[in-house]
Amino acid sequence: MQRIAPWIAGFDLWLLLATFSLAGLGMLTMYSVGYDYGNRIADHGRNLAVAFVVMLAFSQISPQRLQIFAVPLYTVGVCLLVAVALFGVSRNGSQRWLYLGVTIQPSELLKIAVPLMLAWWFQRREGQMRALDFGVALALLAVPLALILSQPDLGTALLVLASGLFVIYFSGLRWRWVLPPLLIGCVGVVVLVVMGDDWCQDGVDWVLLREYQKQRVCTLLDPFQDPLGRGFHIIQGMIAIGSGGVWGKGFMQGTQTHLEFIPERTTDFIFAAYSEEFGLVGVLVLLLIFLFLVGRGLLIAARAPTLFSRVLAGAMAMNFFVYAFVNMGMVSGILPVVGVPLPFVSYGGTAMATLGLGLGILLSISRSDRLMKS
Repeated sequence: MQRIAPWIAGFDLWLLLATFSLAGLGMLTMYSVGYDYGNRIADHGRNLAVAFVVMLAFSQISPQRLQIFAVPLYTVGVCLLVAVALFGVSRNGSQRWLYLGVTIQPSELLKIAVPLMLAWWFQRREGQMRALDFGVALALLAVPLALILSQPDLGTALLVLASGLFVIYFSGLRWRWVLPPLLIGCVGVVVLVVMGDDWCQDGVDWVLLREYQKQRVCTLLDPFQDPLGRGFHIIQGMIAIGSGGVWGKGFMQGTQTHLEFIPERTTDFIFAAYSEEFGLVGVLVLLLIFLFLVGRGLLIAARAPTLFSRVLAGAMAMNFFVYAFVNMGMVSGILPVVGVPLPFVSYGGTAMATLGLGLGILLSISRSDRLMKS
């Protein structure tokens, strides 16, 4: 215990409790949906173990040292994205991977590298920020975002965009610059809903989106136009969630799940399987755990002593909110299907390690603040 104590001294135990609760629910759900899915349960347990090792390792790095990694990590990440664009590995029409002895997905690295770089930038500009500084930050965000969108990988691009915008907002972006884009976005959604039937006709070209992205949006607006094709995933997800009722059908009793109506039941659509078996009560428990984790992360951000630590912790905390909101939203039919996992519940290797890294940064900031005050 004397050797372990220095590693866990100053840890935020509430944050760890929320994390282990999510991991426990994830293993329980994975056992139900993946017991007949090859080695999925053992692999999920291994991925969780890797995530916790990464979390523990990064929790030992002080925020001051994290700043040193900001520029190199961002530079390496962008260079790897350029390499993907030039000679990356293609799968199912997407060029997102790079073979370097092992196959990696460099875009996952940017979920951490972008907020780290932007936090470093604003720390350097603290006390003398101008509009130009926010413009530079947007440019730093736009470069990797454009490369990820070109792969194309809309889900990862959304997460990178969100993490970057959170840092920019927490750094002091004024509301008069935030409100116009929000209003334009709201108007755009209303127009899309009203004009959806006309714009989703065959032959109508959406200039800014690829054809498959257009189809995802059109399927979201009306999944019953093609219930056995493009709308099948969303419809089956909604049926599974609704059939769970208040108390759920019971552990390992989900018919939609075990009769294989739910696609990707161990990854993107695991929330549908969870909802069917544990019902509204189980969903509320899951939501409360996520809200507690995000709230605890924001509290760590509020207590952090430096601008770098505050904006980075805030972005890491809000990343978990975006992950959960997008995953639950796409499964329940209120957002397009973009391939975002449910943190510590969905199966995944690289994404799990990235989430562990984000938690490690939060623990590092919390630990540094507590040790400083003790």
